[in-house]
Amino acid sequence: MTARSLTHVEAARRAALLKVSKYDIAVDFTALPTGPEVRCVSTMTFSCREPGAESFVDCAAEVISATLNGGSLGAAVEDRVRLPDLRAENVLRVESVQRETTEGEGVHKAVDPADGEVYVWMSFEPDEARHVWACFDQPDLKAPHSFTVTAPADWTVVSNSGDPVIEEAGDDARVWTFPPTATLSPYNTVVNGGPLHQIRREAGGYDLGIYTRRSLAAILERDADDIFTVTAQGLAFYGDVFGMPFPQRSYDQVFMPEFGGAMENYGCVTWTDTFLRRSTPTPAERESFASVLLHEMAHMWFGNIVTMRWWDDLWLNEAFAEFACMWAAERATEFTDVWAGHLAWGKIDAYLADQGPTSHPIRLPVRDVAEAASIFDDITYPKGASVLQQLKTYVGEKSFIAGMRNYFARHAWGNTTLRDLIDELAATSGRDLDAWRAGWLDTAGTDRLILEGDAGALVLVGRGPAGPPRPQLLAVGAYSRTGAALTRTARAEVEVQGPRTPVDLPAGADLYLVNDDDLTFATTRPEGGSRDTLFTDAALLPTPISRGVAVATAYDMLINAEATPAEVLRCLTGVLGAETSDSVIEPYLRLAGEIVELWAHPGLAGELYTAARTLAGQPARHAVALRTVARFLPDLAAVAAVQEEVGDDVDLRWRILARKSELGGDAGAEVAELLDRDPDPDAHLRALAVRAAGPDPAEKAAIWRLLADRQVPIGFAGRLAAEFWRPDQDELLAPYAQRYLELLPRLDRGGMIPAMTYTARLFPLFGIGEDFLADAEKVAEQATPVVHKGVLQRADEVRRMLRSRG
Repeated sequence: MTARSLTHVEAARRAALLKVSKYDIAVDFTALPTGPEVRCVSTMTFSCREPGAESFVDCAAEVISATLNGGSLGAAVEDRVRLPDLRAENVLRVESVQRETTEGEGVHKAVDPADGEVYVWMSFEPDEARHVWACFDQPDLKAPHSFTVTAPADWTVVSNSGDPVIEEAGDDARVWTFPPTATLSPYNTVVNGGPLHQIRREAGGYDLGIYTRRSLAAILERDADDIFTVTAQGLAFYGDVFGMPFPQRSYDQVFMPEFGGAMENYGCVTWTDTFLRRSTPTPAERESFASVLLHEMAHMWFGNIVTMRWWDDLWLNEAFAEFACMWAAERATEFTDVWAGHLAWGKIDAYLADQGPTSHPIRLPVRDVAEAASIFDDITYPKGASVLQQLKTYVGEKSFIAGMRNYFARHAWGNTTLRDLIDELAATSGRDLDAWRAGWLDTAGTDRLILEGDAGALVLVGRGPAGPPRPQLLAVGAYSRTGAALTRTARAEVEVQGPRTPVDLPAGADLYLVNDDDLTFATTRPEGGSRDTLFTDAALLPTPISRGVAVATAYDMLINAEATPAEVLRCLTGVLGAETSDSVIEPYLRLAGEIVELWAHPGLAGELYTAARTLAGQPARHAVALRTVARFLPDLAAVAAVQEEVGDDVDLRWRILARKSELGGDAGAEVAELLDRDPDPDAHLRALAVRAAGPDPAEKAAIWRLLADRQVPIGFAGRLAAEFWRPDQDELLAPYAQRYLELLPRLDRGGMIPAMTYTARLFPLFGIGEDFLADAEKVAEQATPVVHKGVLQRADEVRRMLRSRG
């Protein structure tokens, strides 16, 4: 029978009825080197507040046997095992096997193409632990977990708690017995294994470990100092501001093949090993890596130590982790421009999402876990982070820190709701936060703030999604030309409490920048006659964040058909020529490339190519700029010239070959030669990207099959799809609109991360019109919530792109 998603009502009833004392979980990996199976025995000790009542345990793996207090239970129905006639104290034992470890949920077996070695990882958010072993798979049934893992003799096994006892189990296996974890929700647990390369280091009183597959050992060694440095800095920062040091001595990070993103398992974070860059990381890549590391680390507190009671408070996990990672990066690491990077990478995407059909409150009722999977999005993450930056500004950092410390002191190892956190912050700040909470967390949509002149005075005019703007504290800067620069001559902090707020700034500035310093989440528009100044002179602004606010405003005008792609590209290329922060160069080049390829009439590519060529003349930006040069090479003669220029840079050579293929050139021999000398164990995927970009119908069909059948690692699927959907191939790509519609009902297979990735990345970008968008929206009505929402959001974005292309 078809599984059904756990509902909020069912979870609340089960949490009221049961209290889990502990899990003892035995995991057997010994079949994986030659087969697909993971076998588990999960023993749960729990009490029941109403003896004689009935409940159920979740298990989406094949149940071999199940006993409750020594008595046999029936088979699983809809991935649940019925638990009748519960006693006050109970012991439940379920033996299970998961045979689907290729595309299944919760656990995945990966084979390294470089050497044939096998690795296995687990990832359980939101409710995928049940696919591996039996458990009460909801966030508010927390308990210590004790893992005993039998694995091949040459494997290393890592889990939440460190210091395992390792014993021989014959010639071909070893048994790893881990100490009990802290009190955790099922989705916070993990077991990973394989012939892993390990590096350990002591720092700040912690035993830090990093792991990866053997074929990437050299890259892990290259990056180890950076990883350990940021890890130690983050643990120290969070321990201080949260008033609670991380309470476990070991902290491990495991980089695994074919993983999607990163997952905050307590004490043992799992990453996709695509974060281990195969060429020297760029400044933006280093900053992004540090941000993700600090995001997952923040979850040790927001998510693991204190966990939301139900998924309607997901923002307590994700928005806080996204906010905290930038707070920590700015204050404790070398990445002091991280908020400018956030604005360039994520916040502009959140503005787009928040003005589209899938906008939702940061906190919203979640009926079941399937709905929860659909809100891991730009509203919960970058908008949520920006709203928390506003909250810190609104209550003051000193009060914010005091509230955080009280929150963790009061709620450590428990579950909370929105009210618990707001009460602590209201108490330490002395502010009534009810209006703030209702406006920012319970209301969807984006405020619009515009500065106007009123009888010689300046007034900030605001409107919210359905009336007055939200309460907020922000800055407005007055900038005047001084030579070849815009200098801030005055700054006013403005507390918005209604639709019109006086702003105490001198008249006559050349540019008034609303939301200067980027302290709130609101779209703005240039005042009066300063529209042209915004587009032509944004580069003259003095800081990365002020330039970023100008770029975000220009981009928001583009997506709302208030500016042309040419205007916004001009703004971006100007900023690129003046930017002082290396870490935002790459996101700005990416944004400019998207504007040229997805939003513009043909013809703007030359402007970006010229700007990137100029930027490549700066030694510190040479390699990053050449990535954009490669993407927009105008002809095969230019391809040949730039190949001479880049020499032996393998990464750039792959990028150039993709462009050569797109231009119709024959890259076959060069691909074969580059495969022979590229040390990357995943180089064959770069060769696929070259094939995907070309205008050959047979190659397009082959690449589509690989993507549709999920024959490439998820961490590379988006990149391969980007090479598949190329401009100026409309006729060739047109048939894939129907193929996407045919694939759409099955896009949810494999769990939340694959569903999100394939729904968005396979969505057609060329060779379509409004009819296709309407068809996709209609077909998606029958899909799971995560797929349905992904289609609606992507259709809205592409509809705006088509309108902009004209």
